[in-house]
Amino acid sequence: MGRSIRIYLADSEAGGIRHAEIVNWTGQALAFPRNRVPDLKNWPEVRRQGVYFLLGPDEASGQDAVYVGEAESVAERIAQHHATKEFWTECIAFTSKDENLTKSHIKYLESRLVAAAVAAGRYAVMNSSTPAESGLPRADKDAMDEFTTNVRTLLGVLGHRVLDPVLSQPKLTPRASDAREDERPRNVVSTPTKELFSLKVGTIVAKAIRETDALVVLAGSFAVREEASSLSDGYKAVREKLIKTDILVLEGDHYRFSKNYPFPSPSQAAAVIVGYPINGRASWKSSGGQTLKELEEAEAKALTDRLIQEVQSIEIPDGA
Repeated sequence: MGRSIRIYLADSEAGGIRHAEIVNWTGQALAFPRNRVPDLKNWPEVRRQGVYFLLGPDEASGQDAVYVGEAESVAERIAQHHATKEFWTECIAFTSKDENLTKSHIKYLESRLVAAAVAAGRYAVMNSSTPAESGLPRADKDAMDEFTTNVRTLLGVLGHRVLDPVLSQPKLTPRASDAREDERPRNVVSTPTKELFSLKVGTIVAKAIRETDALVVLAGSFAVREEASSLSDGYKAVREKLIKTDILVLEGDHYRFSKNYPFPSPSQAAAVIVGYPINGRASWKSSGGQTLKELEEAEAKALTDRLIQEVQSIEIPDGA
């Protein structure tokens, strides 16, 4: 189901103060860089109860980091963090337009959001522990769980997928096209499934799936221990970061992925794994032996053919 979102740029700058809302939702978000904290005095939207995300790099590991908090006056708490917490460079605060969030509500939200950020595993969570959930009636819990879903959506739209799991659908199933015609269920609408891709070079074997914005290498995949001098400095830095954060852990003569990890491109994933420059689109292969490049070309051709068919099916009126 689609969503309509409005974002207001207070300074006409994408990196300035931004007010975001989902149409027909009572919640709202205010995103701002650290150097704009003094301007919060002009925003009554954050002079009320709510939850907030402090975002920035973890200096120890270089990983994206987040701190999730709650406050009866978000603006006052952010002012305190401005003086005491050094890592963050941006904040995104969430409050309610109707001011119906109580202390119990925001404590419940804080607990749910910290747990979701930890479970997603995309950012280093700077909270020392997951707060206990406050007691709420069942109806209020359902309302706050819906609020959490909308927070996740707006966070992503504002550039931080803090709450999005690396794998949106952990269960791997074969594609419908791989099944024989007589094995497919009758009168059932097919749904998209995720295909498992493999990278095999020497004794190194890695598994991955395509997500919307990344190629996710799965936990248990292996990578070489020694990288080649030809590997770019950028890819070396990625390997060092994964080793430093214990995503790549030494196991015998190889490194092993301790958790699922999203790479922005198949070539970066492949190069980090094998330790030298490599064309990821040509090296990742499906269970049927089709390379990622061949699959993408087939998908592009199918789209082109469909568009051509639609154009050819348009009837041109006589005399036009």
